Amino acid sequence: MVGRAQGFYAATSKEEIGLLMAMNFAILDGKYNGSTITVFGRNSVFDKVREMPVIGGSGLFRFARGYVQARTHEFNLKTGNAIVEYNCYVLHY
Repeated sequence: MVGRAQGFYAATSKEEIGLLMAMNFAILDGKYNGSTITVFGRNSVFDKVREMPVIGGSGLFRFARGYVQARTHEFNLKTGNAIVEYNCYVLHY
């Protein structure tokens, strides 16, 4: 494990399941230890691939810009737990 995803989401649509995601990827290991990448955007959870913008970061990711692509690999309707892959594409200084 190199980090953790931390944040919250809120419902954003009346007709479909869409979420507003506010999330930080907190890096806990290696060169980027202590740095974060911040994502804020709409997540249409039933789309195969969802794209959300990277709006900034901290530490070595200060002034970061880019996007993430999210893919759900598993979703348990009974517990509400999901396994989601996030691929992050970032430009930073």
